[in-house]
Amino acid sequence: MPKLTVENVGEFDVEAGKRLVLALTDDAHIDQLHACGGASRCTTCRVEFVEGEPGQMTVAEKNTLEAREVSDCRLSCQILCDHDMTVRVISRLEGSGRADAGNRPKDDIEPQPVEWTDK
Repeated sequence: MPKLTVENVGEFDVEAGKRLVLALTDDAHIDQLHACGGASRCTTCRVEFVEGEPGQMTVAEKNTLEAREVSDCRLSCQILCDHDMTVRVISRLEGSGRADAGNRPKDDIEPQPVEWTDK
């Protein structure tokens, strides 16, 4: 079972293969934003990796980050918890001015992941 460490919050055991955005909201009880419902369209679910950053990313994540000209972070909706990792949550509901964090993302990554090896 992978360990997810959230900076300034704590360490959590998460189900292997669970989406990071869901591990943050369900297991760590973080008010992580996910305005597009986890479909890699909005970049509100951004996290920074302190340790354990995956060496691959989905094409959807790569395209979204490039289109929004965002760097030095990853989209938690496009990452599976398949190893130990430590993250810093960037986008939280608190202080965002939004009414809610967004619709709950589905259990499986959307769109279907196609891995891109160069981050």
